[in-house]
Amino acid sequence: MKGGGSALQPLRRRDFAVIWLAALVSNVGTWMQTVAVGVLIAEVTGQAGWTGLVAAAAFLPVGLLSPVGGAMADRVDRRRWLLLTTVGETVFAAALAVLVGTGRVNAGAITLLVLAGGAMAALGYPAYQALLPDLVPREELLAATSLTLAQYNLGRVVGPALAGVVLAVGSYTWAFAINAVSFAAVILAILAVRLPPNRATTEEGGLWARIVAGARGAAAEPGCRLAIVSIGVTAFLLSPFIALIPAVALKLFGDADTGTSVLITAQGVGAVIGALLLAWAATRWGRRRVLVADMVLLPALLVGYAAAPTLAVGTVMLLLVGGAYVGLLSGFGAVVQLRAPDALRARILSLYGVALGVVYPIGSVVQGFLGDRLGLRVVTAGTALLYLAVVGLLAVTRPGLAAAYDEPPDADEADVVVPPTAAAPAP
Repeated sequence: MKGGGSALQPLRRRDFAVIWLAALVSNVGTWMQTVAVGVLIAEVTGQAGWTGLVAAAAFLPVGLLSPVGGAMADRVDRRRWLLLTTVGETVFAAALAVLVGTGRVNAGAITLLVLAGGAMAALGYPAYQALLPDLVPREELLAATSLTLAQYNLGRVVGPALAGVVLAVGSYTWAFAINAVSFAAVILAILAVRLPPNRATTEEGGLWARIVAGARGAAAEPGCRLAIVSIGVTAFLLSPFIALIPAVALKLFGDADTGTSVLITAQGVGAVIGALLLAWAATRWGRRRVLVADMVLLPALLVGYAAAPTLAVGTVMLLLVGGAYVGLLSGFGAVVQLRAPDALRARILSLYGVALGVVYPIGSVVQGFLGDRLGLRVVTAGTALLYLAVVGLLAVTRPGLAAAYDEPPDADEADVVVPPTAAAPAP
């Protein structure tokens, strides 16, 4: 398979289009809540520490609970599991609206509700990811993955803008209530799609044993192993540019408020454009070639972003960075989707999510700390050049390594059954 055909081809598949549109509606609502919670916590406490804490509460469950969600999604009916976790997200979003609407604004309670909602999302997301190969043909997986990332970034652009409007004409309660209602779109979509049941496996053992089996499966499959390691290195060396955007806007361009908004929007728009172009590029030049090209292009663009003398130049560079970045995430994600055995798919995808979700904040803290001492330009360009050096060294010393990014030799991996020995003994 060279690529994914038309970038919009998956949207012609009824079930994928239904899930995609519903996820977009929900994602817009989630970003509205994220912005509103941050503003509310800052207003109530006046402390940056609380703002950081509530942001971490939404993000932390991804690293801690995704493997559990992956194990459950491989064990039970994925549609029912996704439906259950989405209902949980709805409940906690509604509880937040009720809490604030009744005037019981408490930073600790808000943080706990955000944490609970994040936990539901982390438990359900591996099932959502694992549904993609059931919604589109194999040759359209790259396009479907890139469209999923485009949907996420489109929500990140639209959601905050709508949050500003809602907070201006309404209230925090409105923003939280709209988010709660937005989950109804996902619930209805899940009920509407037609999905095959999970394939039966011969696995035995408890939850922990199944998580360990997923880790062993990921380590044993060359493409999955390489994609997970690749996203981990990318998350540590390149991805922190996202977290450092506010600091760059303030320290390099002297405009914290407008600069941050402009840069974040530019990255989101670039990601949407990049996602729409990705399938076309993969069809023309091959999926692996485009992925490897992005591994060189993204760090090169980050060096240009680090050297940008003005906000205008930085905005243009970040627009390009956003397009290349979504190419990397889509490319690595498609490798896992294509090569993971069906019986282990959700668990391996959850480990991919952990590699991104845990390593990214660590890299952000490290680069932020170094940026305060060495300068943000030096750190952003330095880590990008280090990434380029790693890619170049591997290209010279392991020239055949990138072949693992291709499809497995037998494309019919759907018939793979996990052997009993793949499961660790029950604790």
